[in-house]
Order: sequence, then structure tokens, then C-alpha cells
Amino acid sequence: MRIACIGGGPAGLYFSISMKLRDPSCEVVVLERNKPDDTFGWGVVLSDETLENLEKNDPKSAATIRANFAYWDDIALHFKGQRLVSSGHGFCGIGRKKLLMLLQQRAQDLGVDLRYETEVDSAEAYRSDYDVVVANDGLNSKARMLYQDTFEPKIDQRLCQFVWLGTHQTFKDAFTFIFEETEHGWVWVHAYQFDQDTATFIVECTQKTFDAWGFGEMTQQESIAVCEDIFKDYLDGHSLMTNANHIRGSAWIRFPRVLCEKWSHENVVLLGDAAATAHFSIGSGTKLALESAVELANLICEKPSLKEAFATYEEVRRLEVLRLQSAARNSLEWFEQVERYLELDPIQLNYSMLTRSQRISHENLRERDPKWLESAERWFMDQAGMPSDAPVRAPMFTPFKLRDMKLKNRIVVSPMAQYKAKDGTPDDWHLIHYGERAKGGAGLVYTEMTCVSADGRISPGCPGLYTVEHEAGWRRLTDFVHKETDAKICCQIGHSGRKGSTNLGWEGIDLPLASNNWDVKSASPIPWSNENATPSEISQSEMQDVKAEFVAAAEMANRAGFDMIELHAAHGYLISSFISPVSNARTDEFGGSLENRMRWPLEVFEAMRKSWPSHKPMSVRISANDWVGDDGITPREAVEISKMFANAGADLIDVSAGQTTSDAKPVYGRMFQTPFSDLIRNEAGLCTMAVGNIYEADHANSILMAGRADLIAVGRPHLATANWTLHEAAKIGDRAATDWAKPYEAGRDQVWRLADRAAEMGGTS
Repeated sequence: MRIACIGGGPAGLYFSISMKLRDPSCEVVVLERNKPDDTFGWGVVLSDETLENLEKNDPKSAATIRANFAYWDDIALHFKGQRLVSSGHGFCGIGRKKLLMLLQQRAQDLGVDLRYETEVDSAEAYRSDYDVVVANDGLNSKARMLYQDTFEPKIDQRLCQFVWLGTHQTFKDAFTFIFEETEHGWVWVHAYQFDQDTATFIVECTQKTFDAWGFGEMTQQESIAVCEDIFKDYLDGHSLMTNANHIRGSAWIRFPRVLCEKWSHENVVLLGDAAATAHFSIGSGTKLALESAVELANLICEKPSLKEAFATYEEVRRLEVLRLQSAARNSLEWFEQVERYLELDPIQLNYSMLTRSQRISHENLRERDPKWLESAERWFMDQAGMPSDAPVRAPMFTPFKLRDMKLKNRIVVSPMAQYKAKDGTPDDWHLIHYGERAKGGAGLVYTEMTCVSADGRISPGCPGLYTVEHEAGWRRLTDFVHKETDAKICCQIGHSGRKGSTNLGWEGIDLPLASNNWDVKSASPIPWSNENATPSEISQSEMQDVKAEFVAAAEMANRAGFDMIELHAAHGYLISSFISPVSNARTDEFGGSLENRMRWPLEVFEAMRKSWPSHKPMSVRISANDWVGDDGITPREAVEISKMFANAGADLIDVSAGQTTSDAKPVYGRMFQTPFSDLIRNEAGLCTMAVGNIYEADHANSILMAGRADLIAVGRPHLATANWTLHEAAKIGDRAATDWAKPYEAGRDQVWRLADRAAEMGGTS
């Protein structure tokens, strides 16, 4: 077999080694336009897991690589005159040039034909002469572009500018991050040692700061001189160096995020950065390249045809690539938005940075450096006003106050429709359902959307607040919660709008009733879907009537004993239909601009707030993203919406997303809506509640400790387990809970014993 590798980076070299190990008779040629020692970048970071994989594939080269590693265990953050250090992270680094030289030597020893200073015009020129053409020609792959109709590359040029430098200031004691505020904005550094006397020194900043400094117009040496001056306090007299002299201009670039729909075209296959990239802030690009090289070599040798080998290669490696790209995206977006977090306390900023990719969780930090995490948790407790002698507990168990309402912890039972009311009246089902969850350890329990009128219900099974029977039913429930638990209870108040007159959830959610329908209204006569009735456009006189219904419901909620109320202004219901342009096509003063679309929702909120006792808090739920791009509400607009509600008296923004149009294309995942809460909290400076696929204590604690939300709403897990909060406390080793009901303490003790046993055995209870 004859194989041509286009590109002499780590991916191509290691693939050629792997092929020669499996089939010494195969002919492998590596074609590289640069000299053997030309390279962009300085150090490469690898994990112990990757090293183990390399040793399995080729013990000889793995041994030489390991012998040249620099090891460190700490991460240090320099910020506002403080140096914060956490340990237990276990990094190892090697110079990129050294790695290339080691791989070059190993490849030569195995008989690989290395051809440097060889310009490759086109992969097409090699396809007929070689059985396989491996295109590992980097970020700007010519092969990828040549066959772009097949590969369908998606290239996303990210927002920050960076330059990859080196220095003899080794930063040998820690992987170091430095944030410096300059006259033109914030500039930061990623620095780490990779040999005895050299460290990588990546300088990064936003495009705005880049332009203000004029880095793009500078020569490499001019921009290096500026960077030396900015970071002189950390360089200890050492200079900064470039190894990009072969590159014209300043050598600053924006990172291109690359992902291809397909990785092969006939006998051409993509490898390394040509196929997919991972941002340098998580240090996984070389890992991906080396491990993909091994897999590709294996499959070429094992499968009966190239077609099958390439198909399996793509299938096997794509999942790992997507997993790492997801983590890398989280990390790079954190740095792109880091100026949002620079008002945080250094302790919280450090935590936020450590957990930015979501690969490191709260409990994972405890395993790495329990002392540091305990100090961070104590700081969080101090901010919540807890006594200094109180036992240290995770952030989710710190109290929180909204107006005069004091919550024992940060966990909230999400509003979740039950469809069990009779003519709008809550009954025994609701008493037991909400009562059990109030006993389950959460600080605050939300009702499902409680409707302001009969024709404002979503379904015949939805509860209301518009008759004396409703008020009495809810009063029975709130009395139980207040008598038997120390939880608080919030009534979410809403009107279904165009999403009303539909089936019970399990009979076909959002589908219209087969009979006994009622008329529905919305901001505009736009049906929810082709199967739903077209709503009437609500008139201004009807708007006044409905506003009065919201006020009456708020007054009834107070008499019913609720501690808090929320206006449901999300998910496509009546209030939401005014806010979103996907459902509001009005031409009067309530349509058009965001200010106009917000006019009536704000009127309703203000009227409710005025009628609601001043000492009790009131929140609003919004959809922070319609998931239809610029055609709907965007996260940026959500910040402005939140500010408007806050100015009207909202104490908390309950940050949900979507469900405003059937055309939405949401991007799901763990904590997938938390970024919207993060944006609103840290850019608008408002109290927020995060919601959306949060199902572990780890999630809740990471969000809170990083300052991404103030409260955590947990939905489906509370449907499965009423005692979710208490059970999660047991899992993470918390034994300070005092909110187990007395009759349940024997069960508590067993849960604790089982959790301790599971922890000792390294499993879960």
C-alpha cells in the first residue's frame, strides 16, 4: 500500500508511525512545505490518558516523549493583585518542536519517507499515484477546500485575537492565567512550562481591545514589545519570543473552529486540524490528532475496504471530537465573554475559570483540591451571611433572600403542569404533590402555571385563580406547606393565549381538544401550529380586561397565603405572544419595536406588582431565546427585556427559553439554558434563576459557585423523586441537613449510610 500524508505536523507523523508499525511493507511519504523545525506554537499539553494510549500504540516513541515532559499540578490565577492557586490538576507539557523532532526520528527509523520544503499544490495530484491520501494540512487545509462539496466544512472564526509566544520565564510551578487591565482594555495570558527553561505564553484579547492597541498594524516585534510591557511584572526581566518568523505580519490570529460533515472523499481522508479543531484553552488539539491517527491506521489495516475503514473512522472518532469541541466551545466562549466576569470576586472568578468547559465539576474539584474548594465554599457562605462557625456546606445549601422572603437554600421546584385540576380547583392531588416536594428539602416550590380565567387555561386540567373555590383550594395547600415544612411557595400566574384549549399533556401536548373548545386569543391571529385554532387578535379593551384578571389573581394569591408570585411571560403564552416577533405582527402601539412589544406585558406586570404586598417578592419567567436566530428573541434582547421587568419591580428573572414557536430549533444538552441566565445576571446585574436539564447537585453547585445564577430550578428530577434535594445532599456527603421530617429520620439515616458505603466503594447509591 502506498500512502501520502500531506502535512508534517504531529497528526501526519504519528499516523505514518502507526501505519509502519502495523504494516512495515507499506510505503508512507510525508510531504511538508516548511522546514523540519518550523512550527507555529510552543508547547503542547497532553493528559495521562493520552500518554497511556500512546504507550499502547508505540511504547518506544511514548517513552521518548514522556522523558521530555514537564509536569505540574497547580493552576494559578493572577487577578487584581491576587494570586489564587488550586492543585490536583495533573498537567504535562512538551515543546511542539521537540515533539515533532521525536516523531520525525521515530518515523525515519521505521522507514517513512519525510520530504520537507516540498510544496503541495493539490491533493488531486496524488490520488492516482497513492492508494491513500491523508490530508493533515492544518487549520487552513487546501485539501479540505478542494473537496469542500464533499466535506461540507463549517468554519467559525471566533471572536478573540491571540498570538502564540514563548518565554524563558518558565512559570514552572503552575499553569498560569494572568488578567491585566490596560489603557485599551483587558488583555490576558495562558502560560505554561514545556521544558526546563521555556514556557508557552499565549496573549489574548477581544477584537475591540486588539483594534484599540493597533496590534494588526504592528510588526511581530512591535506587538511583542507591547506585550512585554503589559506583562512586565510577571516576566521577571525575561523577554517574549516568536517562532513564527515565517509568517508575515503581526502573527495575531482569530481561532477558526472547524467541523466537517464528512471526513473522506474517495481515497482522500482528513486528519487532525483539517477535520476538526479544539480551542487551545482546553489543550486537546494534539490529543485529538494523535488518537485519531491511531484509529485511522487501525481501521485501514483491519477493514476489507477503504470505504468501510473511512466510514468507521468517522463514526468512531466523531463522537469524541464533538465531545471535546463542546467542552472547547464552552471554554473559548468563556474567554470571549470574560469581561462580563471581571467584576466578580477573584475567588468566584477563579472558580468560574476552572469550571468553564464543564469538564471539571464541583465535586471533581473537591477530589482535586478539597482544601481549596472548602475555602471557596466558605467564601460563598460568607456572602450569604451565614455564621462563621456554621458547618461548611455546598452553595446549593446557602440561604437566599428576596425582599422579606428568606429561603433556606437555593433549590427550587420548577413549575410543572399536572393537568389534575377540576374546573380550575386544586384538589388532594395538588396538596400531596406540592406538599411532598415542600417536605423534600427544596427552599422554594413553584406551582404550575395557574390561570387567570377559564378561557386562559391551557387545558381543562389546569388550575386557576379566579373563583373563591380556587382560593380556598390553594389556601389549604399553602397552610400545609407553612405548617409542616420550612419551604416557601410561589404561585406562577399566566394566561394560555393561543396555546389554550388543548389536551391534557399525556393525551397529546399542545394539540387542540376534540370537543368543548373555547375561543383563544393572542397578540396576533397567528396559530401555534397548523393543527391549532387561529386565535383572535386581542383588542385593546380585552387587554384591559385581561390585565384586571391578572391583578385579581395576584390579590387572590395573597389571600391564599402564597409567599411569592411570578408572571409567566414565556413559552408562547399570552404575555409571551406580545414580546416575541414570531407571534406579534401588530401595527398599533403594541407591535413593532421591542419597546412597543413590551408595552402591555409591562403594564400587566406593574399592575400586579402594585396590587401585591411590597414586602413579598415577585418574579417573571421569560423565554431568553426563541431558537430561530434573528427572526425571534435573541439572548441579547433578553438582557433588555430583563432590565425592563427589573425596572418595573421584578426581583428575580426566571430564565427559560423557547416554546414560543413550533419552528424553534433548540440546542439541547446539560444545563443548556444556563448561559442565558449567566448573560442576564452578569451583564444586567440582576438576580436570576437557571433552569433546563439541571439534574445533579454538581450542576447546581457549579452554576451557583461560578456566579451564573442565584437560584436553581429543578424540574423532572422532582417528578421522579420528591426528596431530590435531600437525596442529592446525601450523595455529596452533606450531613448538615436539618430539614428531614421527624417521622422520616430513620430513612434519612439509611440513605446516609448507603451513600457513605457507595462513596467508599467508588460508586453511587
